[in-house]
Amino acid sequence: QVQLEESGGGLVQAGGSLRLSCAASGRNFNSYVIAWFRQAPGQERDFIAAIRWNGGTTRPAESVKDRVTISRDSDKDIVYLHMSTLKPEDSAVYYCATGLAAYSDSFRYRENDMDYWGKGTLVTVSS
Repeated sequence: QVQLEESGGGLVQAGGSLRLSCAASGRNFNSYVIAWFRQAPGQERDFIAAIRWNGGTTRPAESVKDRVTISRDSDKDIVYLHMSTLKPEDSAVYYCATGLAAYSDSFRYRENDMDYWGKGTLVTVSS
């Protein structure tokens, strides 16, 4: 059974930083990516970044690429999303998801490319 569990969300002041974690289990992820999406109230669920489980280039979404990095800790089977210079508009529920890497050749994925999702972690950026 595939399980993804996010952690690390919370309240942060504008201009600050957070590191979100996604613990992945239940599958051999070698052919998959771990991706981060976010969704604010009344908004679409937007792609943030993805990383191949077995390595490769990352390419975060244009809207956040200067402030976001994604990395993997293989010893702990954890993928991190590092966010800096946070803005109030970054406030959202952040979701970890996984899907076949082959669904995209650009490292930017759509919601429907993912087959399993975590339950999300809330990030609130105060002004």
